[in-house]
Amino acid sequence: MKKDKAVAIPNPNTREEDISDSSYPKAGFSPRNGSSKYDFVKVKVWLGDNADHYYVLSRFLLSRMLTVTKIPNHVAIKIALELKKLLIDNSLLDVSQSDLEANLFKLMERRGYGQEHINRYKMMTRFHHQRVPLVILVCGTACVGKSTIATQLAQRLNLPNVLQTDMVYELLRTSTDAPLASTPVWARDFSSSEELITEFCRQCRIVRKGLAGDLKKAMKDGKPIIIEGIHLDPSIYLMDDDDRKLSTDVTAKLEQPNSPSVKSDENTAKLMEEDNVANACPSRVKDSSDAFCNTKSEDKICADQEDKVSDLLESINITGNVSEKKGETVEVDPETDKNPPAGKEKSGAEPIIVPMVLKMAEFDHKALLEEWISTRTFSNECLLQDKDRQISNLKIIQDYLCSFKSSQGLTVVNISATTFPQTLDWLHSYLLQCIEQGISSKSSESSRRPEA
Repeated sequence: MKKDKAVAIPNPNTREEDISDSSYPKAGFSPRNGSSKYDFVKVKVWLGDNADHYYVLSRFLLSRMLTVTKIPNHVAIKIALELKKLLIDNSLLDVSQSDLEANLFKLMERRGYGQEHINRYKMMTRFHHQRVPLVILVCGTACVGKSTIATQLAQRLNLPNVLQTDMVYELLRTSTDAPLASTPVWARDFSSSEELITEFCRQCRIVRKGLAGDLKKAMKDGKPIIIEGIHLDPSIYLMDDDDRKLSTDVTAKLEQPNSPSVKSDENTAKLMEEDNVANACPSRVKDSSDAFCNTKSEDKICADQEDKVSDLLESINITGNVSEKKGETVEVDPETDKNPPAGKEKSGAEPIIVPMVLKMAEFDHKALLEEWISTRTFSNECLLQDKDRQISNLKIIQDYLCSFKSSQGLTVVNISATTFPQTLDWLHSYLLQCIEQGISSKSSESSRRPEA
């Protein structure tokens, strides 16, 4: 027999102090884990129109969901406890999801978090319900705060999966036959910056293949993931239809008679098109004929070695090759993918990819790098007096990553110790906006699909 699931509406004339002090029993907080006696009572939240399924309300998970809406953590914990107290004291141990949210929104408004935060809560609920894959790429060189930013954003957005490319790089280097050197690419000596970027992109492609299993699972299950590290080339993850079209247009312009000078952004776009066709890394090599011939031959050998290592090194297309009906990953014909038909059916869960590059003021970054490099030793070939060369290599890689700002609309975030809290708060709002745009476009596509 289904129990009554009436909405508990508190007296509007009752002050908040009366609710916490007199109307309800004192919640016994423990100094160790902050538990309450209300945690020992289960509240079932029923889902669906017919209340076919339920879950047990967890105030911890609820508070984490509230922090996503930019409610401070300590306030979110209090709101979650007040909600559970309200339900238990009114003997509402079986409540519908809509009734739960109605009471939650009233408590949020009493705390001063009105419609803006309520809309964010509803938006994130739709995001998790639709299982839209979310991939956040935190790129940048050493000592710019990639790990700190990724960890903080994971806590704020309640995202459990954070992958570090440094760990993947070391795992591939030590446990597989992948052609990766023990000495970092920025600590080695190169004859030119073009050679450095070419080697950097080659390593990024190998790490990308090492991430294939996790990305495939995220695409299939619709789970969010944050990837951070130095071995991230944004162009590898942004090769969707729009980017290919942009690269093709720019390449067509570059096929005109040779000019004495070519802009770096146009050169990058041209090499990105070559990467899409020949599976070579994008770089800003001006005399690219010899460099890419050597790169292609090396890549062929590398690919043969990587295929023998593990099935996890099989690269996937991150731009959403997921079956709409069964959620299975499908292979896409390269010729068909280059020229998709007008009525091409989109995947059921188009991923939201948010790349960002972190950078720091040159003076502050150099000071941090000098201190960081002095504490590291790599090999006999890398001496500590080569600091200037290593810092110069890192600067070249940083400039290459930032070059995608104009060509692919990449977000470049300036990091400073004095404004770090404000930067983190801006990134939180920016990611919420990206998620809202992603699920809005998905909803609009779904509404237009029956009309086609």
